[in-house]
Amino acid sequence: MTATRVVSGFHLAPLGKGHRAALEALVRATGVFREDEIAVALEVFDSALGDEPDDYTLVGALDEAGALLGYACYGPTPCTVRTWDLYWIVVHPAAQGRGVGTALLNDVERQLEIANARLLVIETSSKNDYAATRGFYRSRGYEPAARVPDFYDIGDDRVIYVKRLGAPKESA
Repeated sequence: MTATRVVSGFHLAPLGKGHRAALEALVRATGVFREDEIAVALEVFDSALGDEPDDYTLVGALDEAGALLGYACYGPTPCTVRTWDLYWIVVHPAAQGRGVGTALLNDVERQLEIANARLLVIETSSKNDYAATRGFYRSRGYEPAARVPDFYDIGDDRVIYVKRLGAPKESA
């Protein structure tokens, strides 16, 4: 994403190093991520904005005052042809239901269309805390593709969703 876009009381913009503390506070505010997961979110953030950035792209949803309401992190999946992963999409509980998650996901999909992506993969938890998240993905055209029992922990399966993007094209 190269430009800021205004969407219904908030705007989408690339995140910078100055957003790190707000991102940590946002991830913590959800109440669903363990400490090790929060550490990974920060590690990915640092990697995306480091001196030698990885293939991660970050986009934030900010209110008029510049407060971080949500963010998404995505990148190409290694060893695939035009497949991408949505690594993180997080919306502050107080901002949920306002279209923040939809705007972030739409922006990711729009950028991936420009990048000629063919498939977006999203992984999430099977825990009850993630029921609304799974419904969010399904309502936006993501199909369940796989389930790995007890992946994150006993009784916490990895649920994988996929969505085909763009018109079918020849592989490179």
